[in-house]
This record gives sequence, C-alpha cells and structure tokens, in this order.
Amino acid sequence: MFKIKRIYDEYSSDDGIRILVDRLWPRGISKEKAKLDHWFKNVAPSTELRKWFHHEPDKFQEFILKYRHELDENNPVELQELIELGKDHVVTLLYSAKDEEHNQANVLIDYLQDRF
Repeated sequence: MFKIKRIYDEYSSDDGIRILVDRLWPRGISKEKAKLDHWFKNVAPSTELRKWFHHEPDKFQEFILKYRHELDENNPVELQELIELGKDHVVTLLYSAKDEEHNQANVLIDYLQDRF
C-alpha cells in the first residue's frame, strides 16, 4: 500500500517504509529528522522536467503526461523496488513541494497503483 506525505510533516509509526522521491535533498531537513529508509532519486522527474514544471498548477496536466512518459521510458530499478515493497508493506512516498496537490508524488502514486 502506498501513501504520500510532505517530508516536513511529523514522522508517524504508521508511515511504514519512508522513501524520499525528490531528486534534490529538501531544504532545512536533517537526515535524522527525515527518518528515511530510502532515497530514490531516479524515480523523481528529470532535472529538465522539474525546471520546466516549476510547480506551476497550469502546467500540471502536461507535467503528468511527461513524467509518466519518463517513468515508462527510463524504468529505473527503484521503480521496480517500489512496486515490490508496496505489495507487502505500507510505503510512504515523501516529497518536499509546498503544493500538496500539484507535485510528482501524486503522479507517482497513481502510476504505481496502476501497476497493481
């Protein structure tokens, strides 16, 4: 089972396996406070796509298509690990974006759930 959460939100034992899905380390968060189990940079949008999107809600629908295409084309090893972990564990995908609706974690969780 997958869920998403901002990395700045409080840690909870209900989080299960905590995986950061950002390419860049979040500002102001220490590794101790993050309480990460994994950091899967390669499932995050490419630097080019991230810069193009720039968290502009008007671009979100096109971002979804482009990001899903990147995941299909690149198929990083971490993507398969996420799918496997999600079969038997609660997995919380952590992201740092301020916008809780228009971010890559929402796209990624839908993408992963489509694979089950």
